[in-house]
Amino acid sequence: MTPQGQTAVSAPALLPSVSVVLATYKRDELLPHCLRSVLDQDIAATINEIVIVDDARSASTAGIIAEIQESYPATHMVLVQGFSAGPAAARNIGWRRATGDVIAFIDDDAVAASRDWLRLGLEPFLDDRVLAVSGAVSVPVDGTPTDFQRNVKHLEEGVFLTCNAFYRRSALDAVDGFDERFRFPFREDSDLYYRVDALGGAMLREPRSRVLHPAPRGRFGISIKLQRYSMSNALLYKKHPERYRKEIQSAPPVSYYATVLAAASAIVLLLAGHRAVGRAMLAVWASLYVAFFVKRSRGTSRAPRDVADVAITSLVIPALSIFWRLRGAARFRVWFV
Repeated sequence: MTPQGQTAVSAPALLPSVSVVLATYKRDELLPHCLRSVLDQDIAATINEIVIVDDARSASTAGIIAEIQESYPATHMVLVQGFSAGPAAARNIGWRRATGDVIAFIDDDAVAASRDWLRLGLEPFLDDRVLAVSGAVSVPVDGTPTDFQRNVKHLEEGVFLTCNAFYRRSALDAVDGFDERFRFPFREDSDLYYRVDALGGAMLREPRSRVLHPAPRGRFGISIKLQRYSMSNALLYKKHPERYRKEIQSAPPVSYYATVLAAASAIVLLLAGHRAVGRAMLAVWASLYVAFFVKRSRGTSRAPRDVADVAITSLVIPALSIFWRLRGAARFRVWFV
């Protein structure tokens, strides 16, 4: 019997060996839920090990794992210290430490939606041609979402996200794992997917293998901080320009550039004493700002705090997004506007 009183299901003998890898960073409240959802799988007894990479090197993580291990003594959990170099580097540490023929990636803020999550993700690997399997992601939100929650819900449209992806270890070896130049939790999973896909094997989707990814309301102004993720877009574009334009963004964000140009022109013209033209450019900027605010507000929470958040951040997002895009272009030496 499992610790929860449920009878475990024996895994078919032919299923490949599997290691579960997750990177964690200061999520003491969420990590136990993730681990328990893995340990409660109907084939948990067959997992080679669960490798937890603590990228924050938190003193509390070892205690969390030790407490959970007491309830699941049959499953081997390994804690490895990361170097605060980002999730791509942390996951590389994890899968290289693991011993399974298949690596199941899950994030510390996700939980398996059912007890057959792992088995459903593994079964396609009975076909030797399969290199990777993408599970599904559900983002439950109570009530009308905030702008941040709506952005998180876009995960439901993604494929081969590292909060729910299975890779044959030999494929990870062939491409040398994640590109550690992706320092943010953004686009590193797309890059890995594209490079493994280029090997020529089968890349499958298994929607029944599902995880739940919570979406907190988000701190006030969080969208400003997230604009720096645009640097990752520059690197992904450099490495996979055709797929980037086809699958992610077909053209530069013209509206952002127009908004910044209108604001800058208005300031310069007004300071130079060209009031009529300056006021006209200011009106152009205002119309673009209002359109952006309305677009971001549509379908989101009308709570005063949330409306104020969208209104204030909409003032600076276009300029910040362009700044980080161009900084990424300069850093990775690619023409990316």
